[in-house]
Amino acid sequence: MIAEPDGPEDRLRRFATIWSRAVFPVTSTSSTRLEFEEQLLPLARRLSEALLARAFDADAGRAVGAALVDAHCTDPEALSRTLDCVDAYLVLYCGGDGDQEDLRARSARLQHAMAAGFAQALRERTLAEQEAIAQAALRAQGVVAQALHATEARFRAVFEGAAIGIGMADLDGNILQVNGALLRMFGVSEQAMRTRNVREWTHPDDAPQTWRLYDELVRGEREHYHVEKAFYRPDGTVLWTNLTVSLLRDADGSPQYQLALMEDTTERRLLNLRLRYEATHDALTGLPNRTFFFERLEKALGAGKGQRFGLCYLDLDGFKTINDSLGHAAGDRLLVEVADRLQSCATAPGEMVARLGGDEFVALTTGPDTQREVDELAARIMNALLAPISVDGRELTVRGSIGIVEGPAGERSPAEVLRSADITMYRAKSAGGNRFELADPEADARAITRHGLTTALPTALERGEFFIEYQPLVHLGDGSVRGAEALVRWLHPQHGVLGPDRFIPLAEHTGLIVPLGRWVLEQSVRQAREWRELHGGVEAVGPLRINVNLSPCQLTHPGLVQDTVDILERAGVEPDALCLEVTESALIGADDDLLKPLRRLAEMGVDIALDDFGTGYSNLANLRRLPVSILKLDRSFTQSMQQFPADPVDLKIVEGIVSLAHSLDLAVTVEGVETGAQAEQLRILGCDTAQGWYYARPGPPERLHELALVDAAG
Repeated sequence: MIAEPDGPEDRLRRFATIWSRAVFPVTSTSSTRLEFEEQLLPLARRLSEALLARAFDADAGRAVGAALVDAHCTDPEALSRTLDCVDAYLVLYCGGDGDQEDLRARSARLQHAMAAGFAQALRERTLAEQEAIAQAALRAQGVVAQALHATEARFRAVFEGAAIGIGMADLDGNILQVNGALLRMFGVSEQAMRTRNVREWTHPDDAPQTWRLYDELVRGEREHYHVEKAFYRPDGTVLWTNLTVSLLRDADGSPQYQLALMEDTTERRLLNLRLRYEATHDALTGLPNRTFFFERLEKALGAGKGQRFGLCYLDLDGFKTINDSLGHAAGDRLLVEVADRLQSCATAPGEMVARLGGDEFVALTTGPDTQREVDELAARIMNALLAPISVDGRELTVRGSIGIVEGPAGERSPAEVLRSADITMYRAKSAGGNRFELADPEADARAITRHGLTTALPTALERGEFFIEYQPLVHLGDGSVRGAEALVRWLHPQHGVLGPDRFIPLAEHTGLIVPLGRWVLEQSVRQAREWRELHGGVEAVGPLRINVNLSPCQLTHPGLVQDTVDILERAGVEPDALCLEVTESALIGADDDLLKPLRRLAEMGVDIALDDFGTGYSNLANLRRLPVSILKLDRSFTQSMQQFPADPVDLKIVEGIVSLAHSLDLAVTVEGVETGAQAEQLRILGCDTAQGWYYARPGPPERLHELALVDAAG
């Protein structure tokens, strides 16, 4: 079975077929229906071209209306069926992929033009017939009188039966004739309508050019015009119409009458206004929404010289807790009450409040002095939230964090302003909330950089932008290199080499720390194997051990133990070559479930080091339950030892920690050793190993190999 073609010409032919079937039964013609369809096809094509033309031209519609009269479609039912057909099918079959609302409006205007062209042609035909009758009056007076009567009857039928309002007036504006549709639209009697003058129908919403076009038409300088116009009804309501006014000339071409065609668009306009309101206002609170706010903000930022703006970006503190505990219905009622309070804070000219979504609101103020006004607006908002809000019998205390951006118009885009306000709001929230902060360009830049690094982290690992540097661990007794700590770096394409303090917290926050930590462990263990192979023939050098940091997120990852085992087995490295460093703060108050993976690793032979010891305020008695074999003393305890004499209190503290550690069979490693005097003092105190710039800065693995060989040779 072959599919029926459905190109533009096929759809045009289908429209002509429907049109011919509708009109042919009421057409006085000797043609067959198929022949009549061929007559309508070029008229359908002209309507299609006018519908899709770049600039609308009503002449096409008038020409088609006149052509109907020429094709003997003079029966009033023929025009009525034609208009119904065009209204129902022209856009459907000939509209293509264009804007349907615009196409429907054009179709309506074409119908008005067709009716005007039909009426004009019918009237001209009537006048022509009347002239012919006058010339042949002596021969066929009776026949002419009958034809004239029939023609006038047809015109009257079209005039009265039209679905659109039609009215005729003289050039002075005196109304001469109106049809029933027009009377129903205005809700008046024909007698009352005839007492009116066209020039009385002014309305405050009239477009500036409306009455200029009217004057040009009655002077004969314009043949027609089309406008959207409002009229007052006698009951005070407003009637909105699509109005087409045409000039009718006499046989000599002199202006004689004006003909108005009106389509009632009141309901359509009200619907459009309702849709516009719903599209620009929040359904829950009734406040302007994000779309409307951006329109106002863009307008404020585009204001002239000397104008400024101030914006308050509000986020409620702890709203998620209310939603989770009381339910979303209670949360919605809370938001409605907050919206009402915020609305009462922004009542001055140039101020507005909008809801961006969720529990985020914005308040905007504009004018020449917003530096003072925006602070006052923020203070009013904070005060408005002080009183508790009653929801379901509960008194809820609501607080908010506000980010304020203020500045001159014309310097930033709406997106830039809102981003700055958002960043500032989160700065206020991170400072404890229930406060407002002013935007700081430097803080914005740092936040934007952090965001950029966060979004770049996943692909950075895939692109191989991370590398590892190694800092030696030196035995304080004999000065030999016993191993190294692996320190990951990021070679960022724009920012250069970044230390772990710049990206590890971001990796923790996004969860990328798990694959990144696994990669660091794989690379470090592989490097440990290479070191052991290189140093295998040097007796003075013991087996080098690699220290790798574990983040709190990695500690809770269920695959930690298995991943570590797999990495060691693939590399062919014994567990005693690996030391995992865990910060003291990560293990404060740790339960058995958290310690279980570390105990399993320790039982395998992996060393566990308690990093940054002394900064977490942990109970020293807890050391006996932790599966650690090494304490890494934080550098804050040994900084005073860089100078002579050292602080006796620090000496006593370090001495006590070392004594306690050794009594528990724990080795002590010291971080941040920067001078020989400091190293000697730590050796005397009994510390086992140390690391720091005194020995070597973090560097490539080859440097550690060289240091180890030097120590062995020495």
